[in-house]
Amino acid sequence: MEIWTVANLKGGVGKTTTAVSLGGLLAAWGFRTLMVDIDAHASLSAYFGYDPDQLELSCYDLFLATTERRTIDIRQLIFSTNTPRLDLIPATTALAGLDRQSGRLNGLGLVLKRAFPALEGSYDYILIDCPPVLGILLINALAACDRLIIPVQTEFLALKGLERMMRTMDMVLRVRQSPLRHTIVPTYFDPRSRSSIDSLAELRRMYDAHLWKGHIPADNRLRDASRSGVPPAFFDPRSRAVVAYTDLLETLRRESPNSPVAPSRIYPPAVS
Repeated sequence: MEIWTVANLKGGVGKTTTAVSLGGLLAAWGFRTLMVDIDAHASLSAYFGYDPDQLELSCYDLFLATTERRTIDIRQLIFSTNTPRLDLIPATTALAGLDRQSGRLNGLGLVLKRAFPALEGSYDYILIDCPPVLGILLINALAACDRLIIPVQTEFLALKGLERMMRTMDMVLRVRQSPLRHTIVPTYFDPRSRSSIDSLAELRRMYDAHLWKGHIPADNRLRDASRSGVPPAFFDPRSRAVVAYTDLLETLRRESPNSPVAPSRIYPPAVS
């Protein structure tokens, strides 16, 4: 089972879109995939039609159980989606208060890392969608994952956010017992925009060793898929963005020595 975290300390760079796109592709290819929303804004949960203010159970309950010194079965928190082989642990707005509690409680930084082994054998991949804030939730995701995926919008302010993200990752690496592979993914690239072109060139200059060689184009079909609550790979598998995310996923799997073996049958995405 591979665990991938999608994170950046700047909002609006395509974190949830990247998580949904990769998760949908993995499911389309036949992999059992679990998506975990740990962002109090709950964009990933809302994508699949779950109202964060109406849920009785969510990933918050994992942290609540730790604060109350009790155990909870993570499998109780898993919800289905309208996509075969793609499940979700949703978020609620209660997550926003965790950082206020973390200072007086031990063990909140490893909640996800301790919970995920119970899912071994049930899923091939777990994808974590993170908040754009350095706090206990992001630390959890970085401690638990095998790979970090950092979407970066190809514009100037997003590059500044990437600098903060890299400093955060370096800090976490000091306490991790294993290295963390990371891949920077340029998003929302528009070849007609000088800002996009210059920002992509700057990414290549500064981060070439960890930069994915492709880019995710700006594509309105991603918004259309979101409005429909369907992963892009199932909504429009021929769209430019899905083609790019397919290339990204193939690259990530090649670079991951412990990637689950592909199912005996690869399920092609459905045509919307």
